[in-house]
Amino acid sequence: MSSDLAAQAIREAGVCDGLDPAVNELLASIRLVDHHVHGVVAERVDDATLCDMLIESDRRAAAEAAGFDTQVWHAVRRWCAPQLRAPAHIAGEDYLVARRAHERLTPMGRVYLRRAGLAHAIVETGFLGGRVTGPAETGALADCPASRVVRLEAIAERLVPGLGDPADWPGAFRAAVAAELSGDDPAVGFKTILAYRGGFARDLSRPSDEAASAAASRWAGAVRAGAAPRLTDETLLRFGIWTAVDTGLPLQVHTGFGDPDLDLHRSDPLLLTDFIRATEGRAAVMLLHTYPFHRNAGYLAQMFPHVYLDVGEAVHYTGAASEAVVRESMELAPFSKLLFSSDAWGAPELHLLGSWLWRRAMSRVVGDWVARGDWSRDDAERVIRLVAAENARRVYRLPA
Repeated sequence: MSSDLAAQAIREAGVCDGLDPAVNELLASIRLVDHHVHGVVAERVDDATLCDMLIESDRRAAAEAAGFDTQVWHAVRRWCAPQLRAPAHIAGEDYLVARRAHERLTPMGRVYLRRAGLAHAIVETGFLGGRVTGPAETGALADCPASRVVRLEAIAERLVPGLGDPADWPGAFRAAVAAELSGDDPAVGFKTILAYRGGFARDLSRPSDEAASAAASRWAGAVRAGAAPRLTDETLLRFGIWTAVDTGLPLQVHTGFGDPDLDLHRSDPLLLTDFIRATEGRAAVMLLHTYPFHRNAGYLAQMFPHVYLDVGEAVHYTGAASEAVVRESMELAPFSKLLFSSDAWGAPELHLLGSWLWRRAMSRVVGDWVARGDWSRDDAERVIRLVAAENARRVYRLPA
């Protein structure tokens, strides 16, 4: 039912307006595997908090300074407002009024996520904890199956306060990772936010168990003395990512664009080249989001058999300009290495925009190639199916 609802909404909104009608129709109807997404904020939020969620900065003053003058806000007013029966391009203040009125009738998540047209959602569980919906509830809102990826730093930060003997860290951490792979809802992959914990310009070789134990002793001592359990120790960060690699499951690595907690110049995926060489044949490395380094990520995906990428959050944040980002992501990367993700979080508007703006960009980029005779229609449809869902199903071993 939600698949029909999504396709109907996409057609009625005129989302897919490229030069080839068959490409447009496929992109309107195909259901996507979102290989990296977060939940919807669980509580009702006020207007200021919603505005915070529609900018990547974690500074409220930055959201206030930007106001409604961002690509994402133009996209919200263009595409999201009509789903609330408000006019397209409604003023930002009036959109907030329409949203508040509608929220009393229908949960926001159901309105927007069902129109996103997802076949499967892979939900990252380490961001905002209980403030956002988990995988099962997010999947229910989108009316699709959901799986989960687990943030490695969150495992460590959950483990350290109750660790009896820090010398036991290697075994305890490996056991905690293994536990995520058992039970009724096993993880399908892991994620690291190494970019936010000092970046990639460092030694990323595998540390010894002895080095990890010594680092855990120092960290546990600081936590017992009152420090927040935030993992920044280089040795333990490296131990975490190599423990994940040893499982053989995909390792998602946030790269590029992010909030001011990272130094952007240290999150260029080219800085991971030695680590990528060392992990070849061990596990897939999923370069998340990548903008503005998406061309660099495409180079790495062409050079190494186990490297994949998406342009995730860049699509909704660049709004009407996202066509250029999608086009550039397809310059070097093999099409079997590109995946769709939204990286939407909190505000369900982002879940809708991540899907619709990607579909719109693909209809224009690929449709243009077909219309000009550079690609055959059959090749275009095959590539769209790969990027939309099939690559993610293969890499994460999802059911068909």
